[in-house]
Amino acid sequence: MLSTLCLLAALSQASPIAEVPFRVTDEAIIVDATVNGKTVSAMFDTGFAGAIVLNDAIDVGPPSGNILLRDFVGEIEVPTVKLKSLVFGGQSVDVSGLEIVQQPLARLSQVYHAHTDGILGFSVIKNFVAEIDFEHHRFLLHPKSFDITTRMPDNRRTFLARMLPMGQSSIELEARTRDGKPMALSLDTGNAFYATTHKDSLERVGLWPDGWKPHYPRYSSIASGPVESYAVRLKQMSVWGVPVAESVWDVIDLPSSSAEGDGTVGFQFLKNFNLVIDYERRAVWLDNFTGKVADDPPGEAGLDAGYSKRTKRIEVAHVVAGGPAAEAGIKEGDELLSVDGEDLTMQGLRRMRKMLNGAPGSKVRLALSRNGVLRRIELTRALLINDPP
Repeated sequence: MLSTLCLLAALSQASPIAEVPFRVTDEAIIVDATVNGKTVSAMFDTGFAGAIVLNDAIDVGPPSGNILLRDFVGEIEVPTVKLKSLVFGGQSVDVSGLEIVQQPLARLSQVYHAHTDGILGFSVIKNFVAEIDFEHHRFLLHPKSFDITTRMPDNRRTFLARMLPMGQSSIELEARTRDGKPMALSLDTGNAFYATTHKDSLERVGLWPDGWKPHYPRYSSIASGPVESYAVRLKQMSVWGVPVAESVWDVIDLPSSSAEGDGTVGFQFLKNFNLVIDYERRAVWLDNFTGKVADDPPGEAGLDAGYSKRTKRIEVAHVVAGGPAAEAGIKEGDELLSVDGEDLTMQGLRRMRKMLNGAPGSKVRLALSRNGVLRRIELTRALLINDPP
């Protein structure tokens, strides 16, 4: 009898309730779900506490009200539709009190370079012991008996992080500077960067010296609008117990919208791990299957471009001061025709950024037009990152 009970316990640990395949782009997880009877593809975002954000062109029912969404620096009010059913991996998700947020997201597929109807939030997996298996491109939904807190990490490949007693339906974990000062950083698969924090947070922990003026200002796009930010290299950090010798963080030059949190750790860190999230037991298991914790930073051309609704063309949206594009005389509003001979029609912002980036010191050829005059320019990509003194 005892051996039978032990076997049943072992099987409950080993057998997931469901396995859900997902696609991985350079910056996101894309997964399918059925929402109010309609199958959709969505970017999976643990940084969104709700259930689903859908393109407003998809009819999932009449409007039911409005909701406030919070991003890194502010809040926006958006319309909602009653969420009647949500099926994920064959499992019906408890939708009590949840709404469908609808926004104009028609260009989301271009952003991720994969068909994407919206954003799937943390609420979908919150009530499971959920494994995000980046190695095999799948979710594993485990029963409650699957207890990661009984595991012993080796703190070389495997790590066990405890959630902080803060946040609302968010996965808040502790990072530490080389001097041991703590930062609260949430697990955010929807953040395409390595990690995002705030100038005032780095000032608090001594990583942003008084009076320091970094170079290469740029803009990060968030739900409430573009915000000025800087790429800053941080050294000898411990991210949720994982040692990180150096990594480049996106630092926003505005205070956080959260009184407690210091930012989020994003996709470029998370993609190196298989993650098991147990929200009820307040723990996350990390398995560093790649053996890496950060990629080498790319060289950049020093510009961002995107589709202009006004001109219906691909235009330079931002030129990084001090970067190669600025030194070559490229200006905001210039039409960008091609990168290394490749036409840019139907390319999303992130795809174009990848085309413009490359090894530091490598060349990139651009074709641009200003006032109808064609210009061909060759730039040398450079590292546009800041090292705090």
